Amino acid sequence: MGAMRTAGSARRMAAVAAAGLVLLAGCGGSGGERGDGKGDGAGKGERPGGPARGASATTHLKNIPEVGAALRSRIPAGSRQVVAVYGDGVNSADATVVLYDKGAKGWDQKGRWVAHNGRRGWTTNHHEGDKRSPVGVFALTDAGGVLADPGAKLPYTHSAAFTPPSYWSKNTRHDFDYVVAINYNRVKGTSPLDPTRPEGQSKGGGVWLHMDHGSGTSACISVPKSGMQALLRALDPARNPVVVMGDKAHLAA
Repeated sequence: MGAMRTAGSARRMAAVAAAGLVLLAGCGGSGGERGDGKGDGAGKGERPGGPARGASATTHLKNIPEVGAALRSRIPAGSRQVVAVYGDGVNSADATVVLYDKGAKGWDQKGRWVAHNGRRGWTTNHHEGDKRSPVGVFALTDAGGVLADPGAKLPYTHSAAFTPPSYWSKNTRHDFDYVVAINYNRVKGTSPLDPTRPEGQSKGGGVWLHMDHGSGTSACISVPKSGMQALLRALDPARNPVVVMGDKAHLAA
């Protein structure tokens, strides 16, 4: 029995260590956040909020607004929920997140929030540490966070292991209270804390939807707490949700 307890303890310690690695290599960025107030939460010249922009409020749409043929063709035919992330510009950290749901008459807007993406903007060739968010279409299959499940339909991992390291800027301490994993370079159907990178570590990973702290991230998409709660309660595996994300120019191509 003692040996079994020791083995179980070792597995839990390994899981916590792996969680730390994914936080450091994911939205925390390569090398982590700085403790001098110059990390994710203090980018100079980045607006802390303002009115949401970037998408039509029209309902019963044939297609997701402002998304061109290239990315539209990558949305699976069976997807009936799309989280669209409209980046203001290729080098901007400002964005708008809009939730669309497909009904019998077309796509309807269900929610809209001011958001942020990578502090250096967007890229079609993301790699670890570039501080840019990857452009593309990615499935949304797994969620979790420091806080208890708010009623998520996606599988939800409730764990203190999501807590950011203590040396990160204070205003990032609640970033991972709620998260939805974006299936970029990760294993579908696992906890967002799973550090596995199928395409290799250099391609980055740990790209999530998470709570906003008022400025750009290291690669993730951040929205207000109310937005994360709404997304977690709305996103339904039966509707095959995906995120379509990028700056406006890449989205429209």
